Amino acid sequence: MTPQQFQALYPHLIGWIHQTLQAHSDDVRIVSSLGFPRLSQYFSGNLLSSTKVAVVERVPMPPLSSLGLSQFAEFENGDYDGITYLDTFFVKRRSASSERLHFHELVHVVQWRLLGPERFLATYADGLEKHGYRQSPLEAMAYTAEDVFCRSNENFDAEKRVADELDRMSGRA
Repeated sequence: MTPQQFQALYPHLIGWIHQTLQAHSDDVRIVSSLGFPRLSQYFSGNLLSSTKVAVVERVPMPPLSSLGLSQFAEFENGDYDGITYLDTFFVKRRSASSERLHFHELVHVVQWRLLGPERFLATYADGLEKHGYRQSPLEAMAYTAEDVFCRSNENFDAEKRVADELDRMSGRA
C-alpha cells in the first residue's frame, strides 16, 4: 500500500474504530479493576487505570476488504483472542482470564499512545503487508515482551521497553 493509498483510507479506518469503540462503550471495564496480580509490576498505574477492555465473543475486525484492502483478507478473517484500538482492547470471552493476553494487548496500547493513531496504523499495515501477522514488527515486539513476561519473574518497565524498541525501529536510538 502506498502512502497515498493509506492517507485516502485512514479517515475511513479511524472512523470505523471510533464507531466500534462507541458501540462497545457500555461493555468496557478498566484494566486495573480486573485484579491481575502482575500487570502493575510492568505497567504504570496511569496506564492500567486509563486503559479499557471489553470481553466479546469475537473480536471486532475492521472491514479491510470492503475498503479495497484485499491483501489483508487473511488478517481480517483471522480468529484472534485479542485486538487493540487506541486505549481499548477486546478479548474473547474464552481468553478473558489470561493475564498473558492482557499483557500483550497493553503493549499495543503503549504503541498506539507513543506512535499516535495514524502512525500506528500505517506502521502496522506496512508490517502486516511486508512480513505477515506474526512477524510484523509491532506484533513481534508484543510477542517478544509477552514471552519474557511469561518465562521470567524478573520485572521490567514494559512501557520503557516499548518506547526504546520504537526508537530503534525509527532509527532514533
